[in-house]
Amino acid sequence: MRKFTRRTAVRSGAFGLLGAISAPAVARAASQRWRMVTSWPKRLPGPGMSAERVAERIGQLSGGRLQVTVFAAGEVVPAFEVLDAVGANVAEMGHTAAFFWQGKQPAAAFFTTVPFGLTPLEHMAWVDAAGGQALWDELYRPFGVKPFMGGNTGVSMGGWFRREINTPDDVRGLKLRMLGLGGEVFRRLGATPQTTPPGEILTSLQSGVIDGAEFVGPGSDIALGLYRVAPFYYGPGFNKPNGTGECLIGLRAWTALDAELKAIVAHACAAEAAFALAEMERLNVEALAALTDRHGVQIRSFPSEIVAAARRHAGEVLNEVAQRSDIARKVSESYNGFRARVSAWSRISIRAVLEARQG
Repeated sequence: MRKFTRRTAVRSGAFGLLGAISAPAVARAASQRWRMVTSWPKRLPGPGMSAERVAERIGQLSGGRLQVTVFAAGEVVPAFEVLDAVGANVAEMGHTAAFFWQGKQPAAAFFTTVPFGLTPLEHMAWVDAAGGQALWDELYRPFGVKPFMGGNTGVSMGGWFRREINTPDDVRGLKLRMLGLGGEVFRRLGATPQTTPPGEILTSLQSGVIDGAEFVGPGSDIALGLYRVAPFYYGPGFNKPNGTGECLIGLRAWTALDAELKAIVAHACAAEAAFALAEMERLNVEALAALTDRHGVQIRSFPSEIVAAARRHAGEVLNEVAQRSDIARKVSESYNGFRARVSAWSRISIRAVLEARQG
């Protein structure tokens, strides 16, 4: 049956006859408003802008039937309370990162990134086409939310440091802003990971509360000004090889939507998951040039013995997570199984192409 809307009524000449019926319905639909709470500073390049674009797309695609207002971290709830706020219907929607919730559910980290894990496109393939989304839904159902991929900051750098890291001893004792399972790997390397909200990283570096910090990559990091305090920028980002941002929808708000609005919300999130990768690639290129050419940032590589030790610790950490619960085991088996399968293709495709291009 063809859906009757204000637009079709005008085209058919029936608006005058049915105005008394359709106008109140349209008014009710147009007045539906959601609040989106986020973990990011306002309009932060990368994840902050992903939140804004998701909200804009929902409004545009719905023709104004569903309008979303975005709130930065701290405006409604703190950065690390987004999951609870959406689950408790303080806000209908959130934009954040899954590894913030590993203290509540250890397997949540798999849906942002794990050390030495899937790259951005591999991660999207796992979630969208290899069973990851169903497990994500199951994992988050007890929290009262439905998750979607809603952005991606791509491959991360390893972090900003005040001084050079030349040996494993240089890591020991450092207080590092390092979240997720990558933070646990650095703990086993001898550092002390800190869960500093994004908007507080620079002041924490300036005050000496932390000695180094990992956030995302050049395109977002430059906006936080971390280079002003910590001039050594290390890679590879083995601790965070992917950067999926998540959109959370409260289950009460989600089930109240009609099928069309559900499809619009899902599409808006999916579109951002793809667009954000392209946008971040451009931002990283431009920001890296600015950091090295104008701000004197020195790009460094972690010593091979640190990377090797981190790889061993990562295997231990992931095995421990898998033993925490039945759902953690299922998520881990699915993720690791896909990583094993996709690695065979990645070696002879993207890795081989990059090596050939380099010469």
